Amino acid sequence: MTPNRAMVLAAGLGTRMRPYNGHIPKPLVAIGGKSLIDYALDRLADAGVERAVVNVHHLADAVERHLASRRRPRIVISDERAALLGTGGGIAKALPELGDAPFFLVNSDTVWLEGAKPNFMRLAAAFDADAMDALLLLAPTADSIGYAGSGDFAMRPDGRLHRRAEREVPFVYAGAAILAPALFHDAPAGAFPLPLLFDRADDEGRLFGLCLDGVWMHVGTPEAVAAAAAALAAAR
Repeated sequence: MTPNRAMVLAAGLGTRMRPYNGHIPKPLVAIGGKSLIDYALDRLADAGVERAVVNVHHLADAVERHLASRRRPRIVISDERAALLGTGGGIAKALPELGDAPFFLVNSDTVWLEGAKPNFMRLAAAFDADAMDALLLLAPTADSIGYAGSGDFAMRPDGRLHRRAEREVPFVYAGAAILAPALFHDAPAGAFPLPLLFDRADDEGRLFGLCLDGVWMHVGTPEAVAAAAAALAAAR
């Protein structure tokens, strides 16, 4: 079953995205004439998502104005102006709007070139609520654009994830997932990072991954904006 609700993380400070972040929130930075958050929301709409909860903090008014005219998916704002809650705390605050079923999660600044089948649909087809609390979309570090890190996870043959050892093949979390509300059972109060719950799901054998079909672009700096724009233009 494809989730019909989604959480879009759009409250981050975007401190590395200068000179934009003094007046343009990172989710509204445009690539190829389209803002980053609209890439995420358009793909969610194409996957059948009816309601997307978007959290806001940094330059929140600008994000709200940008989203005011959207109809697909319907936007619900989760207001974090008073206090930034982190990736985990922000989702926990929004859970009443997300319902009791598994939901999509996407970072508002993640962009990828699709392969043969849309990756949100691939996530929905692969998610097994009986076995998984989280199914993360992963990208190979070697094939990603704008990413220079050493990766986040290694993946076992059955798709289960664990924090990678030095010689294991590295994958990076591509900023999209399906999460079960059960992942947030006994979550900390207030602000906390989502990887804290990923690590707990790893310990319980309920953290899984799916390799992205296509090319992931890490858009974290102005230089990465230019690289992503070039990749999108070349793909058209």
